[in-house]
Amino acid sequence: MKKIALVVGGGRSLGEYLSKHMAEIGYCVAVADINFENALKVASEIGEDKAFAVKVDATNEEEVKKMIGKVVDKYGRIDLLIYNAGVAKSSKITDFELNTFKWSLNINLIGYFLCAREVAKVMIEKGIKGCIIQINSKSGKVGSKHNSGYSAAKFGGVGLTQSLALDLAEHNIRVNSMMLGNLLDSQMFESLIPQYAKKLGIKESEVKQVYIDKVPLKRGCTFEDVANTITFYASDKASYLTGQSVNITGGQVMH
Repeated sequence: MKKIALVVGGGRSLGEYLSKHMAEIGYCVAVADINFENALKVASEIGEDKAFAVKVDATNEEEVKKMIGKVVDKYGRIDLLIYNAGVAKSSKITDFELNTFKWSLNINLIGYFLCAREVAKVMIEKGIKGCIIQINSKSGKVGSKHNSGYSAAKFGGVGLTQSLALDLAEHNIRVNSMMLGNLLDSQMFESLIPQYAKKLGIKESEVKQVYIDKVPLKRGCTFEDVANTITFYASDKASYLTGQSVNITGGQVMH
């Protein structure tokens, strides 16, 4: 029986890469995204025998429930949730708007809570030894200048992951967070370059090198780095690992 992966935020950038990667290693993949056209594109590129697309606003409780229902109707089970939906907007705290802060919490944290809760219900009901993985960030371990909304939400994700791990251990459901370094080629990082250039007082063309120089291994985090780590944590080889916040930072964060 093939295992089923649900990738929330799977329609572009890292999410697209992870959706395709999970299909390549043998999963059937439900590609969920608020942009249904993106989800359809990724699912069609994977192939209808291995993937299907579903639209979801992960911050909307009813939409999350409907998404889970569609995945279960299609495949009968969910073995792995990868919560990849995330947003960031950079601004100094004195200029940080409340609506932007709430927006960050809703997508980065509330959406994770809703998706994990509903997936856990399915796993428990069907007796699945499942795995829940949150795509987090090094900003969930150390504060991030001009990124208070993002960092606060990501710190919250670590606490939620640990709490879920405790709640679900008796059901043999493991929960872990991936603490990513700077994904320099991701659409999110690209979108932040003008704001980071302003924050650092440098040219936009110089931003990536500044972030590379902060890393002991002297390179950014790649999609492949993330996929390789998730492959292990989703596998039976990681059956004794739960509640962990796993650094994928090239040594930039070590705790």
